[in-house]
Amino acid sequence: MVTLDHRLEPEGEVRRFEVINGAMGRRRWTADDQARILEETLAPGAMVSAVARRHGLTPQQLFTWRREARKASETVPAFVPAVVTQEIAPASEPSPTYSRPKRRGRQRRAAAIEVDVAGVRVMIENGASPSTIAAVIGALKAGS
Repeated sequence: MVTLDHRLEPEGEVRRFEVINGAMGRRRWTADDQARILEETLAPGAMVSAVARRHGLTPQQLFTWRREARKASETVPAFVPAVVTQEIAPASEPSPTYSRPKRRGRQRRAAAIEVDVAGVRVMIENGASPSTIAAVIGALKAGS
């Protein structure tokens, strides 16, 4: 007669095990911790399941975090590259034989910074103080 050993571990070997108490509730991860763990999954050659095991998570949880991060990044306006070009003066036409004295009025200065957010265009001219620029950008962030 053959008897089967129904024990999971042989006698004499002591193994560590973890007891999960349901009274603790869900584990809360800070945004910094989530970002750090997600960054590990995006490294070249990283396996999501290995990263999940290392942090006591399931791969499904990490994929959910990745999907949520991707959706959040789509809603935040992305920065666009700034292109600086030199203005080309239009070719001057030949002046008439008579000359008129030029008026010395207020000259219009070109905008140094131009921001267009949700249909609102703000031009910040040369010489604006950094505190003014910060206030304008803060107001645009608050309004969007």
